[in-house]
This record gives sequence, C-alpha cells and structure tokens, in this order.
Amino acid sequence: MKVTWEALTIEVGDPSASARWWAETLGWDVVSESSAGVEVRSPDGTGTGLFFVLTAEPKAEKNRLHLDLHAEDQGATAQRLVERGAERVDVGQSPDAEWIVLRDPDGHEFCLLEPRNG
Repeated sequence: MKVTWEALTIEVGDPSASARWWAETLGWDVVSESSAGVEVRSPDGTGTGLFFVLTAEPKAEKNRLHLDLHAEDQGATAQRLVERGAERVDVGQSPDAEWIVLRDPDGHEFCLLEPRNG
C-alpha cells in the first residue's frame, strides 16, 4: 500500500496573507483558497504543498518541525525576507552555523541554508 505526502498544514492567523507571503518567498503559486484554508504549490505542481489554515491561538513556543530552504545567495535572501517581514532569531545555533534561522510573519521558524554543492 503506497502512501504519498500531499501537503504540510500550518496554522496561522491569516491564511490568505501567510499563503501569499510563502508563495512569493518560494516562487510558488496559490492554487486554492476556500473556507478550509489556502494552498500553495510549485508552479509545475510537483512535490509537497503548503496548506495554511486559520487558528485563533497565537504561537507560543519554538516549532517542533520547520522548513529548511536553500538559497543561491543566503545573505541577500535573508535580507530580502527580513525586509518582507521575517525576523532573524537565535534558537541556540552556534555563531558559526552554516544556516540562518528566521521567523516568518506568523512566528514560525525556518532555516535558510547555503546553496547545495552539485
């Protein structure tokens, strides 16, 4: 019996705004928007999507799950994301870590990694 991964669901205060922020960040498209939530996916429709649903509860602690993103230019990308509402955060990573930890406008942490080699 085959099981496939469809989407990662993320609870947020404003599903439409969060979906659009992540769609712009990833170069993805908003593919559905309903009372259930808002979904974004890569333009070619492949891979796992992100599905944003409404919650009235504010985020209270560090994520137990986070996204790792590769960037062609890690520093410039981090700066652009901060200008768009992300925040650099210290979650205990070492000063010489090869990744940058950021928090999206809803408070969800994610890591910005250096480009993959090869």
